[in-house]
Amino acid sequence: MRIRIVDAFTDRPFSGNPAGVLLLDSFPADDWLRRVAAEVNLSETAFAHPLPPGGPADWALRWFTPTTEVDMCGHATLATAHVLHTTGAATGTVRFAARCGILSATAEPDGTITLDFPTSSLTAVPAPAGLAEALGAEPVAVRDTAAHVGDLVVELTDEKAVRGLSPDFKALAALPCRGIIATAAADDPSGAYQFVSRGFFPAVGIEEDPVTGSAHTALAPYWSARFGRDELTGFQGGTRTGLVRTRLRGDRTLLTGHAVTVIDGELLA
Repeated sequence: MRIRIVDAFTDRPFSGNPAGVLLLDSFPADDWLRRVAAEVNLSETAFAHPLPPGGPADWALRWFTPTTEVDMCGHATLATAHVLHTTGAATGTVRFAARCGILSATAEPDGTITLDFPTSSLTAVPAPAGLAEALGAEPVAVRDTAAHVGDLVVELTDEKAVRGLSPDFKALAALPCRGIIATAAADDPSGAYQFVSRGFFPAVGIEEDPVTGSAHTALAPYWSARFGRDELTGFQGGTRTGLVRTRLRGDRTLLTGHAVTVIDGELLA
């Protein structure tokens, strides 16, 4: 069985966010999927199989962290679409049936792939007790995305504050949310990106996710409202980094990025 490791939201190997990708004939037992994801030990491993023609989607898609299945994942969807297109298994737009609904991925002429995801709702909430101490920085504002991905978007004072974070992951895992998306406006919004972010998800087995596509379904409306623009680019990451181009289209958010296959091997188990 072929297994691939794909770096998503980057055009260079060993950057962006790596995801495992397995194309299957059908989904095996959940326990096997969990064991494979734990063995791969990346933020997410994607499992996909083709669906009968004529339906609302072309492929079924599921994502697992090393410890749990998740409802939405952007970078592993981008990685899966990249594998489908580079292997000739799909062309043009691919539709996926996932836990969060029907998602699509379109290959663009410049070699990028654009994902069509639901826009996350944002609700202003008080900072949970212990958030500032766990994160190591004082929030400027906090938004809840519970209706879609269950994360907190936490705005900090500036780009330096986001880049310099060194959180207490055990304390973050105890907070009442899936994860924390720390963000700030770029120091120079006229440059290559307009906002920065880092994503921390210790509650689902991921201390830091390098480039989180699902987070940008919340970051796009948040920063588009601030800048008065529907099209922006976000820079995410600590040690590994990547860029996500966002386009806000009402209840849908388009996420565009490159992907690179770095490992193509055989799963023997």
